[in-house]
Amino acid sequence: MKFLKCLSSILAKAELRIAGILVAIVTALIVINVFTRAANMAIFWIDEAAIFFMVWAVFLGTAVLMQKRQAIAVTIVKDFTSDKVKRYFEVAYDWSILIFSLFLLYFCWIWYRPDVLIETGFNLQEFSMQTMNFIYQDTTNTLGIPKYLVWLIIPYFGFSCFIHSLANILTTPCGNYAKREAQKEPRS
Repeated sequence: MKFLKCLSSILAKAELRIAGILVAIVTALIVINVFTRAANMAIFWIDEAAIFFMVWAVFLGTAVLMQKRQAIAVTIVKDFTSDKVKRYFEVAYDWSILIFSLFLLYFCWIWYRPDVLIETGFNLQEFSMQTMNFIYQDTTNTLGIPKYLVWLIIPYFGFSCFIHSLANILTTPCGNYAKREAQKEPRS
C-alpha cells in the first residue's frame, strides 16, 4: 500500500510540473500568436498547438485534483452531515473515480485496439480494414501530426486516476476525515 501511495504521489508531482510547463508554453504561444497576427504574418499552427497543450494541461491538472480529492464538487449535503457520514462520502468519491477510470481505460482499449494493431503487424491499412477505425491514420489539421498521439492523454488520464483512486482507497479505506480536516490549512 505504501508503494501505491508513493507512486501516486510521484505521479501527482510530475503531472503538476508538466501541467505548469504546458501552461507556460500555451502562454508563450498565445503571445507569439498575438504579435504575428498584428504583423499580418499569422502562424496558423500555433492555435492548434496551444489548444492541444492546454487540453493536456487540463487533463494532468485534473488527475492531480483527483489524487488530492479536491475536484470541483457540490458539497451542500456533505457539509451538513456528521463526520462519520462525511467519511462515507469520501469513500464513495474514491470508488466512483476508480470505477470511472476503469471504464475510461476499457473504452480507450476499444478505441486504440492495440491487440488488433499488434495482430496486423502494425499495418495501418489492415488495421483500418479489420476494425473500421482510422485512429492511427487521422492527422491534425495544421500540425500534420497523428491525432492518436494527441489523444494519448485520455488513456494516461484513466491510468493516472486509477492509480490515485486506488491509492486513496487502500491507504484510507474509511478515511480519518475529521483528523485530515483538522490538519488542513485554514481557508481565507
